[in-house]
Amino acid sequence: MSSQAIINGLLSYLCLLVVLTFHEFAHAWVAWKCGDDTAKEQGRVSLNPVVHMDLLGTVILPLLVVFLSAADSKVAGFIIGWGKPVPVDPRNLRNPRLQDTLISLAGPAMNVLLALALMVVARGFVAAGLDRLVEVPVTMALISLLLCFFNLLPIPPLDGSHVVKNLFDVSDELYYRLARFGFIIVILAIQLPLVRGLLHFATAGTFYGLQTLVGLD
Repeated sequence: MSSQAIINGLLSYLCLLVVLTFHEFAHAWVAWKCGDDTAKEQGRVSLNPVVHMDLLGTVILPLLVVFLSAADSKVAGFIIGWGKPVPVDPRNLRNPRLQDTLISLAGPAMNVLLALALMVVARGFVAAGLDRLVEVPVTMALISLLLCFFNLLPIPPLDGSHVVKNLFDVSDELYYRLARFGFIIVILAIQLPLVRGLLHFATAGTFYGLQTLVGLD
């Protein structure tokens, strides 16, 4: 097991915590602005990482991936992590279908905005001659974009599934029936070369677009 691989994995994990915090904060903030204060009352409209962390999904499993990856174990590819879901009560929404879609898209949208801000920081480091620091914001930007497109997969309970549910007016009964098997479906889906290829294409394409936009190419 490579110690350098463990160090790199832990640094990536810290980057993930920051990115995940902004993602969940965006869900909670937009839900609050749409009239549902459920998340706000639980302290979720916050950039404090602790309030968005799930012990299993945000701590145990991601850290397990770090050490399994450092040991070159293929088991790491079958493990996924998650943040504590932001609670949304549709009864508090004036237009449930539209506003639930906006709340769902808020997290991925925040990831893109965060990636853009990080690329601007990286460009600033280059301009200041601090090239050795560029890797940190660039890595975080890539993680942010990957989290964005991963969450847009139309599989319950990921954000993309809410968009599809509201677009095609899928019944709550059918949606929650599918959501019971959601994580199993997600794990199986990300093993497919097509899904991995689409995630890579979307992440890399958006990254290079932002890179060009800020003049970092």
